[in-house]
Amino acid sequence: MCDGQLYGFNEDAFSVKFDCRKTEVPANSQSLSTRRELYERDFPLYKQPVEVGCFSLDAQRRFFNDNRQMRYYVEPDRNPNFDLKDGYKDRFVKRDDSVKEKLDHILRWFYNHNCVFFWSYVDFVTWRGHLTKLLTTPYETRDGWLLAVTRFRGTLYISEVETEAACRERENRTERHEKMMYWGYKFEQYTCADDIQSSPDPSGAVNTNEAFCTVVQTRLADHKLLFSGEVDCRDKDPNAPAPPGCYVELKTSAEICTPKQFKLLKWWAQSFLPGVPRVIAGFRDHDGVVVSVETFHISKISHLIKNEYNCWKPTVCMNFCCDFLSFVKRVATEDNPSVVYLFSWEPCREVTFSIHRDSPYSFLPHWYIQEMTSSQELNHQS
Repeated sequence: MCDGQLYGFNEDAFSVKFDCRKTEVPANSQSLSTRRELYERDFPLYKQPVEVGCFSLDAQRRFFNDNRQMRYYVEPDRNPNFDLKDGYKDRFVKRDDSVKEKLDHILRWFYNHNCVFFWSYVDFVTWRGHLTKLLTTPYETRDGWLLAVTRFRGTLYISEVETEAACRERENRTERHEKMMYWGYKFEQYTCADDIQSSPDPSGAVNTNEAFCTVVQTRLADHKLLFSGEVDCRDKDPNAPAPPGCYVELKTSAEICTPKQFKLLKWWAQSFLPGVPRVIAGFRDHDGVVVSVETFHISKISHLIKNEYNCWKPTVCMNFCCDFLSFVKRVATEDNPSVVYLFSWEPCREVTFSIHRDSPYSFLPHWYIQEMTSSQELNHQS
């Protein structure tokens, strides 16, 4: 497999250094601290992410092992005056977010690519969003998380479990909140075309079932990662770098007044992990009209924050994630898909875990267990 290049910050404040020290958490610890000062050490080794595949989800959320849902970024005017409310009442097909897909789509891709081959190269399989939550944990003050982990055939699978608080919030969203979630998808419709030759068509329906997802491989210290994340679009330029270097993340926001804001941290973490080089932000007014567009280069975000007092630090984020993965490796030792190690965290608390057997937390589907077991047996016989 391709190792890629060493990946990190080239700026003065966050040039990549290689910390070969073991995690500072005691090996027999039953919990993991999230205190920031524990993670203020050298930036850990992070390999340049390499795209090893992709897949698409259509308007009915069906899996396709191809890039049919890929879209192309079309740069708007600097002051575009996009009305993000357009179509909300009559042209909006909303995905049912009460349906928890777990890792099913990634596992489908994994199986389709005969990924017995990948097992010797992968420690963890998960969604990019789960890793993003880990990166932002030392600075999160509102939302806790639950992450279920299963070890199967030597690989650790990480899947999120909805917390009670998140469930209550989802079921009690205000109309304003629902509209603002739609605004982000509508901005994508204003700035994305279906192919290189066409232009964006904001007159159609916004269907949030549709998605294009990249699958990337990388390494954080000694943790070999394979994860997938949704990609908004790619650069139209035929001379653009190969994926994921050509991908573009699209966001909408009220104006960011200070780099301390947690939103900018989330943008950085979400794009840094898969190697997406830039975020295009549409800044909107209170009524949902985009009044300006700005580009944030992920490699330069450290320049925005390094002079801020008591601001978030990328090195803290990456070191915490690295230590969490080490913690998981020490804890989740039984290789059994019916055993789930449930890691739990709430703001101002330590990360703890519990062990569950044959429980509702089990998330690897039976078809996957059977198919991958059969594939590995055939591989050994040959």
